[in-house]
Amino acid sequence: MKSESPVQEIVDWFMSLGQSYGVNPLIFGSIYVGAIPFFTLSVAWIVRNRRRGKQIAVPTLFAGFFFISAYLYLLVAGRNIPIWVYGVIVALLSYGGWSAYRSVTAKLGAADASAHIAGSD
Repeated sequence: MKSESPVQEIVDWFMSLGQSYGVNPLIFGSIYVGAIPFFTLSVAWIVRNRRRGKQIAVPTLFAGFFFISAYLYLLVAGRNIPIWVYGVIVALLSYGGWSAYRSVTAKLGAADASAHIAGSD
């Protein structure tokens, strides 16, 4: 009898997690990867609005939604999720949010600097 490869065993285990918790890992992964360009576009929208002196609340809300969309799927569709998973989600979102905030503020700082330089010509 031929045993499965270690890679196939990992894939089988990963997919079984979806069955155990009511979450399809392929949907989660698709949402996670699919949201990346929309998050990036939202950040660009924030920077563009800031350069033009427009409000940034709406693009910030969109960026936040796309940032957490895969985890929202997990929280809504999942069942019997172990409590430690919620802790991991909070930690990931906290670190990711902090990292995104630093990235956006750096880009806004660059946008403000370029607007100042362009305005002084």
